[in-house]
Amino acid sequence: MLNDSANNDNDLAPRQGKPMRIFIFKSDTRPGLRAFCDDLAGTRLPSQFAPWHATGAVAPDRDPPHKLSRDVIETAIKAQGFQLWRVSNN
Repeated sequence: MLNDSANNDNDLAPRQGKPMRIFIFKSDTRPGLRAFCDDLAGTRLPSQFAPWHATGAVAPDRDPPHKLSRDVIETAIKAQGFQLWRVSNN
């Protein structure tokens, strides 16, 4: 699922249990494309945008960058293994 931060759907079910550690990745083939996933190796990231490089992590007690919704990110990771997002060129 590809979401710009302005299009976040904050009506998804709230997280259950404790928040996860989220890893941030950058696609080498698509400038501006980033991804969140729950494993440092990025094994479930979409291969069509590979190679992926880890660029950081979001601790369970911290907010994701750019005011993105942790609930939306965690829901996507649980459902499909990752959450894609784009860096705007503003």
